[in-house]
Amino acid sequence: VQLQASGGGLVKPGGSLRLSCAASGFSYAIGWFRQAPGKEREGVSCISTDDGTTYYTDSVKGRFTISRDNAKNTIYLQMNSLKPEDTAVYYCAAPCSFSAQAMGVMSKVAPAEFDGWGQGTQVTVSS
Repeated sequence: VQLQASGGGLVKPGGSLRLSCAASGFSYAIGWFRQAPGKEREGVSCISTDDGTTYYTDSVKGRFTISRDNAKNTIYLQMNSLKPEDTAVYYCAAPCSFSAQAMGVMSKVAPAEFDGWGQGTQVTVSS
């Protein structure tokens, strides 16, 4: 599956951004990983393209919302109340998982091992 991510940018703390991930091809779950400079990749969120089941890592719960538009084959990540520690390159990927343990394992897998891996979009939260 081919994935095209967009929507990153520079925003002040407390601001909002919406990331988009356009998919060509099918995956049962599409989600977002992020990697900050000098840090390990982290699984952020995941959504089932079938029943809408979602997963969020603890640090973004209540602030980020993942959604899907199956008609447009697009996944969105609405990010509110952004913090400087959210600064990272965000990648959409397929598949993903719905548990912290599984997402932790997947965060260590090389991008080439995924069915789909987007090109990454930079999110910078700074005043």
